[in-house]
Amino acid sequence: MMRFLMLLAALAPAFAQPQPERYTCFRAASPIRDDGLLDEPAWRNAPWTAAFVDIEGAARPRPRFQTRAKMLWDDKFLYVAAELEEPHVWATLTAHDSVIFHDNDFEVFLNPSGDGRNYFEFEINALNTSWDLFLPKPYREGGKADNSWEIPGLQTGIAIQGTLNNPGDVDRGWTVELAFPWDAFASRAPVRRPAPGEEWRINFSRVEWRTEVRDGRYVKVQGLKEDNWVWSPQGVVNMHVPDRWGYVRFSGETPAPAIK
Repeated sequence: MMRFLMLLAALAPAFAQPQPERYTCFRAASPIRDDGLLDEPAWRNAPWTAAFVDIEGAARPRPRFQTRAKMLWDDKFLYVAAELEEPHVWATLTAHDSVIFHDNDFEVFLNPSGDGRNYFEFEINALNTSWDLFLPKPYREGGKADNSWEIPGLQTGIAIQGTLNNPGDVDRGWTVELAFPWDAFASRAPVRRPAPGEEWRINFSRVEWRTEVRDGRYVKVQGLKEDNWVWSPQGVVNMHVPDRWGYVRFSGETPAPAIK
């Protein structure tokens, strides 16, 4: 019996940690305009990811607002779209390479090699202000962020379903549209456009702060930490655990029409 209990204890972490999410990234059937609206025909049949969950997983409360993402690709770009439910859309940061998660934001983490090395992080807020950085390895292994990495040819678009920084109404949320050129990564790692069937490790995160209205504007509620909602749960409050990111497989096919 003692030996059986020890075996269960050894296996418990493996059972407790959920398996990473998986997603098939189809080829775009037609051109995409990166205006944040997600109204191009190419997006219509692209599948959504599962709704985001707390970064620590199912043991934590479900997020207050829904977040989901979808992806496509073609010969030039990896496309990422996101839909963020938000009754009070606000943002303050306007300088590129600010620490964007000090606002509510949407974040993309890309590890083309899948080995937890040489990965890329991108953050954007509702003002279309972005921060891009490169890490040769996770912080916990001594990695240091390289903020000098820029994304030549990056295309971004934000659309607000409501009004920005206006406490006088209730918004539906905001949507994000991104196009990462395949050659944007080459200055830091030997990344090329994937062939059909190849996989990358990818994750998405949303940082959400609780706010209140003072003097006609949104301010963060003092003493409360931010919420972190993600596509593939990390099990810890740390996005820099690449072996827990999702698996994205690139398909050579366009997405099939949705069944009505």
